[in-house]
Amino acid sequence: MISENNKIEFPFDAYLVETAGMTLDEALHITADLKRIKYKKGNIVLRKGDLCNHSFFVEKGLLRSYMLEDDGKERVIQFAPENWFIVDRSSVYFNDTSESFIEAVEDSEVVLLSENFICKANENNSSFSKFNDKLLHNHIRQLQKRINLLLGATAENRYLSFIETYPDLLLRVPQWMIASYLGITPESLSRVRKELAHKNFKPN
Repeated sequence: MISENNKIEFPFDAYLVETAGMTLDEALHITADLKRIKYKKGNIVLRKGDLCNHSFFVEKGLLRSYMLEDDGKERVIQFAPENWFIVDRSSVYFNDTSESFIEAVEDSEVVLLSENFICKANENNSSFSKFNDKLLHNHIRQLQKRINLLLGATAENRYLSFIETYPDLLLRVPQWMIASYLGITPESLSRVRKELAHKNFKPN
């Protein structure tokens, strides 16, 4: 836990102490030169065709990544509220141009994490290295879970999984975005919500 005597200015430092097991001095040392950017609601953080040079950590607000199909429909890949990371990994790791967009769903404050920063932090801090490995493994696990849900789960189970993954987003995200993330139509999502209401289901 963070001592009351320590003052942490930025949420990312608090996140590293609480989640990565770093001391406050360690966190402040490795994050001292990181760049922060504020985005207004609707601002595009990353465009398709651009190179993604950073991972993004959300200190405040909400981002989403999505793909644009040939018919103009958006397919939401991920939401990133406070204390979440979001990135186009194919682009940042393999220098490919991005296949997706990242957009601010709300006014947001974001930390930019370059691959060079992550490599140096891994080399110089064992706690960060272990944390980064765990983060990657969790991403792979969540990605596999998402694929399984999209391929084999009912619309209701997809929605329940969304609530489990993003418990605070039901009132922050438009219903059409949730439907896009679930791979169903807004009409199907409405039916699922009504059926759950009839079962007296209430999100925590």
